[in-house]
Amino acid sequence: MSSAGSLYRRYAHVGRQFIKFGLVGGAGVVVNMLVAIVMNKLNGGTINAQNVLFAIPGTPFNFRFTTLVWIVAFMVANLFNFQLNRHWTFKGKRAPWLTEFLPFLAVGSAAALVGIFIKLGFTNPTSPFYLPEPWFHENAGLRSREYWAQLFTILITMPINFLVNKLWTFRHVRNAHTDSLAGTR
Repeated sequence: MSSAGSLYRRYAHVGRQFIKFGLVGGAGVVVNMLVAIVMNKLNGGTINAQNVLFAIPGTPFNFRFTTLVWIVAFMVANLFNFQLNRHWTFKGKRAPWLTEFLPFLAVGSAAALVGIFIKLGFTNPTSPFYLPEPWFHENAGLRSREYWAQLFTILITMPINFLVNKLWTFRHVRNAHTDSLAGTR
């Protein structure tokens, strides 16, 4: 009975962490989308999201405004999410801020890199994943392909972030830090 109770408490704890991570992620989605909206508005609207900023040397590819939006929105939301997750979701014994942030950023960056390709798939007319008209379009408003692509990509990459951050950033890194402190005493 004691073993079953312990198992229940452990899974209930992980469940609460997942819900908290989801709430923080939801707030991070809002932050991410706000950054995307502001950047697109400053660039003349989502109609200009596919504008080429520069050619990628040695390749037939271009770096587009939509990719810049994805990267900047990710960086702002990642920092926001880290702070909330560090102090609320995975609270407890902590390693120094940078010791935890760098792995969190690395995990988020890997997911963001995958996300760039997912978002480009949703916004590139030659992709099989292109979000179709007439529902999605390049005009302003709630049906903007650019905004839906941003949102869908965030939702696809979120579970990866949770698992890797739980197991590596907020468990392994903290345990390694605690172990190193115990070894110095």
